[in-house]
Amino acid sequence: MLIKTRTLKGYKLLTLDEEIGRVKEFYFDDLNWKIRYLLADTGKWLPGRKVLISPESLIDVRNNTRDIAVKLTKKQIEESPSLDTDKPVSRQFEEAFYEHYSWPIYWEEPYLAESQPYMLSNGIDFDLKAANEGTKPLDAHLRSTHNMSGYAVRAKDGEIGRVDDFIIDDLEWAVRYLIVDLHDQKKSEKVLISPKWIDSISWDESQVFVNLLIEDVKSSPKYIDDDTMTRDYENGLHRHYNRSGYWED
Repeated sequence: MLIKTRTLKGYKLLTLDEEIGRVKEFYFDDLNWKIRYLLADTGKWLPGRKVLISPESLIDVRNNTRDIAVKLTKKQIEESPSLDTDKPVSRQFEEAFYEHYSWPIYWEEPYLAESQPYMLSNGIDFDLKAANEGTKPLDAHLRSTHNMSGYAVRAKDGEIGRVDDFIIDDLEWAVRYLIVDLHDQKKSEKVLISPKWIDSISWDESQVFVNLLIEDVKSSPKYIDDDTMTRDYENGLHRHYNRSGYWED
């Protein structure tokens, strides 16, 4: 199912023995736009810690009860590597995290082979072949959906609007679209941009550059809410830009 991250925010996280908190935000990697972690708000249970839950441990998203089933125990989570709230997620932490749960590490071989080119902050494509051959370091490139909200979106001929939210696939746990709030003082309109249509991202300047024209974006099918996300709507969106859908890859 395709659902925006703001809708999932606040969903209860239910482990094998009890509730451990609620969804706060998401971390995705900017190599292939996969969700790597849910950040849990644990309330008073583990104050001062970032509690990360990997999609590896998720069983089911239940929209009718607004909760997500997690195949972990509270003890497993409590004994997982600790990450302070004021520090970013490092590769060293991730290695310890995946070792704790005995999960395969996502940045190793079949992951790299399936990845899209990483876009550096200056717009230069990351050299995936060199990374595979070990000639360039491959650090973690985790981005927060919360922090990226508000980024300016620029087309080939000017600024379009700002990132409002993200549409994710809760089966594949991938970011399928950025929701962009168009610049229009008369009315609020939102459109969707696929990560595949992004040329580059300036993380330092909080800007997203897309390989589209302003007029094409403004005339694209509008996004209303989660009910908009039907395959017919997606087909129409991709036909508008003459692009193939992610489901065809």
